[in-house]
Amino acid sequence: MLDLSRVLAGPWASQLLADLGAEVIKVERPGCGDDTRSWGPPWLADGDGQPTREAAYFLCTNRNKYSLTVDITRPEGQEIVRQLARDADVLIENFKLGGLAGYGLDYPSLHALNRQLVYCSITGFGHSGPYAPRAGYDFLIQGMGGLMSLSGTPDGEPGAGPQKVGVALTDILTGLYAGNAILAALAHRDRAGWRSGEGQHIDLALLDVQVACLANQAMNYLVSGSAPRRMGNAHPNIVPYQDFPTADGDMILAVGNDGQFARFCAVAGHPEWASDERFASNAARVKNRQQLIPLLRQNTVLRTTAEWIAALEQAAVPCGPINDLAGVFADPQVLARGLRLAMPHASGGLAPQVANPIQLSATPVEYRKAPPTLGEDSDAVLRSLGYSDSRIAALRRAGVV
Repeated sequence: MLDLSRVLAGPWASQLLADLGAEVIKVERPGCGDDTRSWGPPWLADGDGQPTREAAYFLCTNRNKYSLTVDITRPEGQEIVRQLARDADVLIENFKLGGLAGYGLDYPSLHALNRQLVYCSITGFGHSGPYAPRAGYDFLIQGMGGLMSLSGTPDGEPGAGPQKVGVALTDILTGLYAGNAILAALAHRDRAGWRSGEGQHIDLALLDVQVACLANQAMNYLVSGSAPRRMGNAHPNIVPYQDFPTADGDMILAVGNDGQFARFCAVAGHPEWASDERFASNAARVKNRQQLIPLLRQNTVLRTTAEWIAALEQAAVPCGPINDLAGVFADPQVLARGLRLAMPHASGGLAPQVANPIQLSATPVEYRKAPPTLGEDSDAVLRSLGYSDSRIAALRRAGVV
């Protein structure tokens, strides 16, 4: 797999496939590489505990990859990519519309060299429509795609206003869709046999993904004709399903059915709430949200978060704390699932990583290689193409690699 993408959406997809066993060659600009290499601090520490120039952002999405530096604006660099593409199964890129055509590295050009190639293009707005030429970024798409209209404090309350999600969620979701699309295209190709089957072009847009992932909120609008409003941490279709104050902080209460609500009421010392016609069903609770939530808040502040969680878990009522990241990575369930790991890095230190959440019984994820330093594998990749050491040295002197 050739990874010509940068930043997050494309690299997220290629890391996913690399974790699942793909051999991924990340093609980067000589001298600077992927933009996220410079998106620090924080920086990875070397073996002596001193900061390197390896940004934490880059480390989050580039493990199990080989780094090859190539200047694709130069004919010699374009030829290197073409040579790699001739035998590749997949190429993923996130250049602006038409950005690779001038270099002869667009889908039609590379499809002519390798008809089995699956070529995935990720852009902000896709390859059609009036916005196709525009650049697209996660924050911009969260706003345009409706997510920010659903996130944030409701109007009329202190701090009211739209709010983006705390991670670049649209990029990540696009990376996950890209991974699925690539695997589907490979399955289609391979049904006919690798030599006779053909690859295809995947046109994936951040805006399309964001709109698709509005899920129940999109359906709420399409069914009712009314645009959902910001509700803070409350849920538009389920009550109570939000944060509540406790004696020493806050907790999440996620009641998903009437039985769970009745059990909560019993633990809270108010079994009568469950038989009150205003609250007896979820539909009634949604209708009478403004009456119910203040009653619950007056009750939840009487116990600590830990006391509530212990009592509600015993009653099989979904609940939990609101952890910061220190709490997340100290959580016994997170520890038991092995979600934190470290990999030996070329700098001499250890690169912390968050594990892939996919747990396969027969073909488990392998952590073969830490995120590479810039151009770490250039010589090895070029030698695999038949380049001699003298020719590689000449390309380096010319700034091609």
